[in-house]
Amino acid sequence: MARQKHEPEMNTRFAVATHILTLLQLQNGTPATSEFIASSVNTNPSLVRRVLQQLGKAGLTTSQMGTGGGALLARAAETISLLDVYLAVDEEGAIFAIHQNPNPMCPVGRNIQVALKAQIEAAEQAMQRQLTKTTIAEMIQNIAAIDKQTAALPTID
Repeated sequence: MARQKHEPEMNTRFAVATHILTLLQLQNGTPATSEFIASSVNTNPSLVRRVLQQLGKAGLTTSQMGTGGGALLARAAETISLLDVYLAVDEEGAIFAIHQNPNPMCPVGRNIQVALKAQIEAAEQAMQRQLTKTTIAEMIQNIAAIDKQTAALPTID
């Protein structure tokens, strides 16, 4: 199925999903509307709702209905790794796809898929190992430290 033009790429969906979960953690249990989240992400609420659906299916967010309702974390931020986020929004199933139907009459074409497969698998495994090392709670700490540094920087008028 071809992706529509307005649909973000995988790396953008991952960043948006991480942004959403980090923002929800900062809400301290207060539900956040898709409009509120969209204002932080600087996107439209319909994209936020689509990402929230993916996060909800993965058990990372939940929704509170009614007045004052919105999205909430479904688990403690300390238990949500960036790998959990990646897996929740990964629709392609692979970071790198090997192109299909290369020319079998060409020595590169007939062998490129096999030659690349092990390299791609190793890269994907390394990325997944790295993503398991950081949680949403740690993202909050990282953001607070960065914000403290940037707040201390002089502004240019």
